[in-house]
Amino acid sequence: MTTKVKKAVFPVGGLGTRFLPATKAMPKEMMPVVDKPLIHYAVEEAVAAGIEEFIFVTGRGKSAIEDHFDHSYELRDELAARNKTVEIAELDAWLPPAGAVAYTRQQVPKGLGHAVWCARNLVGDAPFAVLLADDLVLTDKPCLAQMVEAHIETGGNLVAVMDVPREHTGRYGVLDPGETRGRLVEVRGLVEKPAPAEAPSTLSVIGRYILQPEVFGHLESQVPGAGGEIQLTDALARMIGGDPFHGFRYDGKRFDCGDKVGFIQANIAFALARDDLRGGVSAYLKSLDLGA
Repeated sequence: MTTKVKKAVFPVGGLGTRFLPATKAMPKEMMPVVDKPLIHYAVEEAVAAGIEEFIFVTGRGKSAIEDHFDHSYELRDELAARNKTVEIAELDAWLPPAGAVAYTRQQVPKGLGHAVWCARNLVGDAPFAVLLADDLVLTDKPCLAQMVEAHIETGGNLVAVMDVPREHTGRYGVLDPGETRGRLVEVRGLVEKPAPAEAPSTLSVIGRYILQPEVFGHLESQVPGAGGEIQLTDALARMIGGDPFHGFRYDGKRFDCGDKVGFIQANIAFALARDDLRGGVSAYLKSLDLGA
């Protein structure tokens, strides 16, 4: 029987240098898409997938994330004084329950694999999810919820995948794909950031994973990979041939919010998806003279 996925790891220790100066004093994960920070969307997605424990791997200067997922008594008192009962109820509705959130610090930025390894004692010996807040997926059914349903059938390791232009393979972990069954793709191999001519396919991993705890043993060696960092993809590649390992072609539109263009696209797309904003944003876009 497949063990239920109850814990999720959120690696949020990165510096966000591509968004300086905005991220000089604000974590990149707190940058808002419309009216919610990126990390807020990631936690909402985890909740929708049935996650019960939320593990944040932070770094220096990330206290705003901790404050965001905590009660703000000063704000609450001010809202109460203004009789803003609806706003108070909305704030309370999305806060995780007491004891459901844990934080550990990635003291040195050694890469995604190292960040995940830092959560090993909090995860324990059960399968767990990893969500990267930079990857935002617009879809009717949250991406991780789709994956959790698929994982009940497959067990083992499951990574969200999408096809990318071949010239972009150097930005991703890329699958050597095997048999395809519906949205599931057998993983025969994984390569981190291959050159386009050397990539085994264009099927690439995005920031959603369901992993077996054995991955921590493979990360223990702390061997640097591409870019001199400890790569999660390298550890996953060493797990192929053991437990079942599949890529999952999720339903939805993914936005790379670690990129300025992707971040702007996400704001537009998420605004257009909302009934209260669609009219005004759509009218503005139509008014633009894009030929100028």
